[in-house]
Amino acid sequence: MKVLLLRHGKTAGNIEKRYVGTTDELLSEEGITDLVCAAEYQNVEAVYVSPMLRCVQTADILFPGMEKIIVDDFRECDFGLFEYKNYMELKDDSRYQKWLDSNGILPFPEGESREEFQKRCVRAFEGVIQDAKNKGVHTIACVVHGGTIMSILDVFSDDGGSYYDFQVQNGDGFLAEITSLNTKFEHMIDFKMSICYSIKHGNYTAYKEQREKFDG
Repeated sequence: MKVLLLRHGKTAGNIEKRYVGTTDELLSEEGITDLVCAAEYQNVEAVYVSPMLRCVQTADILFPGMEKIIVDDFRECDFGLFEYKNYMELKDDSRYQKWLDSNGILPFPEGESREEFQKRCVRAFEGVIQDAKNKGVHTIACVVHGGTIMSILDVFSDDGGSYYDFQVQNGDGFLAEITSLNTKFEHMIDFKMSICYSIKHGNYTAYKEQREKFDG
């Protein structure tokens, strides 16, 4: 089974580098025009979408006429008191500095922890793969959030990368292929995914090298 993991297009908050989690905003004009309909999208048989407007709008643009299956637990992390703020607005907040120093492990004040967020994303993705398997489809798309993609690939990718290795820009994403899909129990499946390439950057190895250069 092939899986397209796609991040929604840019919103005003994304352009201003804000933590956009529970804020339900539409795409910006720039976000709409930046979306690219890749050739791979033509083969998609089922589209699973976060309930947030930015994801639903992105899915409608990229997959017109197709049914959109809403997956509630694909929504972005709840950033709590940091919601819709950016670095300049948070840099003098001691709680924000503590969160940065923890490498993002500490829970967001009055929001989710990374562990809680990742668990619900992984649980939702397992349900999506089971649903697609039951329907007999071979290529699916998940139109979600950057954090959702990072959570999923951190657990299921077979390339040895970790959570922050799978950051992706708005309107970009990964094509991955499930390399093993085994039924463990009646309602449980076991699988790993191999990333084929980045939608906008092509070769995944080149994408990783670019990320390492940027991060370095």
